[in-house]
Amino acid sequence: MTTALITGATAGIGAAFARRLAADGHDVVLVARDVKRLREQATELHDRHGVEAEVLAADLAEEKGIAAVEARLSDPRQPVDLLVNNAGFGNKGQFLDVPMADELKMLTVHCEAVLRLTSAAARSMRTRGRGGVVNVASVAAFLPRGTYGASKAWVVQFTQGAARDLAGSGVRLMALCPGFVRTEFHERAGMGTDNIPRWMWLDADKLVATALSDLARGRTLSIPDPRYKALMGVVKLAPRGLLGGVSSRAGRAYGPR
Repeated sequence: MTTALITGATAGIGAAFARRLAADGHDVVLVARDVKRLREQATELHDRHGVEAEVLAADLAEEKGIAAVEARLSDPRQPVDLLVNNAGFGNKGQFLDVPMADELKMLTVHCEAVLRLTSAAARSMRTRGRGGVVNVASVAAFLPRGTYGASKAWVVQFTQGAARDLAGSGVRLMALCPGFVRTEFHERAGMGTDNIPRWMWLDADKLVATALSDLARGRTLSIPDPRYKALMGVVKLAPRGLLGGVSSRAGRAYGPR
């Protein structure tokens, strides 16, 4: 039986990964800040699927939290076969409206934590000759839109570069780039969603199923929906100046309220 570690595991995409992996018979290590929710989730997954569900409370915006998860990923007595770096958040407001402390916190969670946890997991996996890492980014990575999009662009570039460096080692790395998913993400950021068209919303469970299928196929980038694949195809062809204007207008239409 293999073990998967999921950050941001108590809600949204992270919770969907935990449900699917537990249902498939994997033991899980659930990482998030809220101890109560983690324990409730662990109990539910254990009782429903008969797997071991370990709880690790950690705030990945802090050194102590990142170090704790690094240590768990590096423990040779309890190997982790799949890492899902899902923890993340959005800030309400445009550039210069958001406090610098909040911007730096986002970069810590989206970039530093992803770098360090991926490194810890991949090093152990390479020694064993097998394993996988899914780094959850966003289609915002392909749009010139603030610190959030920039941090997710880093996730994509880092993941694909590391995947090339580890080719042939038995370790697979993939960046997952979803669009709008109905989770707690927008509510926590204070972002309005009433104006987002219904067709743009994705189902978290279907998204996870596609992502795991793409990882098994050896893909280093997963955009888990034909609609968003088509949109990103258009984005690649659009001039950057035009794209920036469209991204800004979309942010005002679909962003913070």
